[in-house]
Amino acid sequence: MNRGNRRNQRRPVGSLHSFLERGGLTILGKTAICILALAVEFSVGCGSARPSKYYQLTVPGEQAAAAGPNSYPVSLMIGSLTASHLYREDRIVYSSDAEQMGAYDSQRWAEPPTEMLEQLLLRQLRASGHYQSVSSLRSGARGDFLLRGHLYDFKEISGKTVIAKVSFELELQDTKTGSTVWTHFYSREEPVNGRDVPAVVAALDRNAHSGVAAAAASLDEYFSAHSSK
Repeated sequence: MNRGNRRNQRRPVGSLHSFLERGGLTILGKTAICILALAVEFSVGCGSARPSKYYQLTVPGEQAAAAGPNSYPVSLMIGSLTASHLYREDRIVYSSDAEQMGAYDSQRWAEPPTEMLEQLLLRQLRASGHYQSVSSLRSGARGDFLLRGHLYDFKEISGKTVIAKVSFELELQDTKTGSTVWTHFYSREEPVNGRDVPAVVAALDRNAHSGVAAAAASLDEYFSAHSSK
């Protein structure tokens, strides 16, 4: 009876021994090697990650922050620009002629394009000296008119040639009546003088400044026709 019990107790040990002899060590060894290889690959990949590069639009100085003698008797507020999530993030967007879009991983804006355009509009209109005041809506200031809009394109388009496309639409709302009294649409494709990201950034910068200048001129025409100085 005792001998039978000893034989039964030895069977699991014998089974494990047989498993190891049939290649259990080999299987465990291969598994360990695979895990080690993955760990090394992950370590090398992390060490070789490219550092991010950041760019920003050039911002004009405030040459005439105070209203000039011939300014319009109105105060403007610059509201937010709406856009797709691609232009509310900081990665530089690119597309092909087929409109397939993507974004660079390590080439980024210092601020989202929507916020950079808002700052350009604020400084352009403030520096003109044509208005009693120009403030950001985020500052909590109140005004006679609210300028806001939507950004449609702010991207590189690659094809036979590389271009930088900017398109947006602005609207002016009378804060007293809530009605929209002026709208402006801008869309332009600026040639890129090169095929690298800095050249694309420079073209987008030129295009953005052209768009803001065109919007400011159109807004000036509106108030020239509808305001008494």
